[in-house]
Amino acid sequence: MAGLYLSSLTLSHFRSHKRAVIEVIDTPVAIHGDNGAGKTNILEALSLLSPGRGLRRASAEQMTRRPEGLGWKITAVLHGPLGASEIDVTSEKGAARQVRIDGKPAPQTALGRIARVLWLIPSMDRLWIEGADGRRRFLDRMTLSFLPDHADISLAYEKAMRERNRLLKDMVKEPSWYAALEARMAETGVAIHHNRLHALAALSQAQDAAETAFPTASLALECDMPTDVEEMRAALSENRMRDLAAGRTLIGPHRADLIGTYAAKGIPARDCSTGEQKALLVSLILANARALAADFGAPPLLLLDEVAAHLDAGRRAALYDEIIALGAQAWMTGTEDGLFDAMGDRAQSVLVTEEDGVSTVKLAP
Repeated sequence: MAGLYLSSLTLSHFRSHKRAVIEVIDTPVAIHGDNGAGKTNILEALSLLSPGRGLRRASAEQMTRRPEGLGWKITAVLHGPLGASEIDVTSEKGAARQVRIDGKPAPQTALGRIARVLWLIPSMDRLWIEGADGRRRFLDRMTLSFLPDHADISLAYEKAMRERNRLLKDMVKEPSWYAALEARMAETGVAIHHNRLHALAALSQAQDAAETAFPTASLALECDMPTDVEEMRAALSENRMRDLAAGRTLIGPHRADLIGTYAAKGIPARDCSTGEQKALLVSLILANARALAADFGAPPLLLLDEVAAHLDAGRRAALYDEIIALGAQAWMTGTEDGLFDAMGDRAQSVLVTEEDGVSTVKLAP
């Protein structure tokens, strides 16, 4: 069914999983089990098949199984538009993650060129009411799904900004110390801004063209910065005295915010009910997936943690129907198998149990 899917996933000493092997076909996967059994740990492992820090933003050391602390390994067989690939993601005793694709070392950004992975987890439910930094991360994850190089550009900007901020905190006033850093920040900062706008345009187009049971979220990027490289460089230079007083850089894409609106009602997302905010998030993830299906040539892997528990029966059925229509391999978790009844035989069922701190995974009948 899916144009991008996993046929095999093996976890070794990852979180609560001492060893787990999951072999599936290309249809959605419904993972159920008690709280704390290790369901979300499977989704976290899958999220590491994409660039970035994964859905929990945890360090490599935090992911290793305790008390052994031996390090961990994830092996996946991925099928996509470019063919089949075997991906190994490893960390030895808390060391940084290492990626191998078909046995060859590769940078994390290479994962974004063979796969696309999107997720929706309970902590994201506060997206519209938390600080702007969470919304920037959400926007950058969406942007990265379209433009894998966005990660490298963002890292280059952050590195230059950290160095500039260090000079500001040390009250360094000599212009020559800033020139190269500000030139790099201008180039990468403007690229970040344009990449984000590209992602928002793709999402808007996907939402406009969709027939969906979920509400449309109108999105806008709020960012007071020049969008021309030379103008941005000049603005950083002119703003230097104000930044010296603040001890940090006060202009740039790191100050941006994502503004969401429930389009049909004209209500800011932050003022919507909890259920409406969840529905808007689901709508955005589905729109992102639809846009990627057109852009990448296949829908992404979808990781939906406990999503069914926060939707009524009608919305659950609608979500499952849209996943099937999209052709995506969605990996979904829930405490009860009954949450996935509306999926019927369209999904594979996986049971996760836990005993004495060890998770066990098996395909349910």
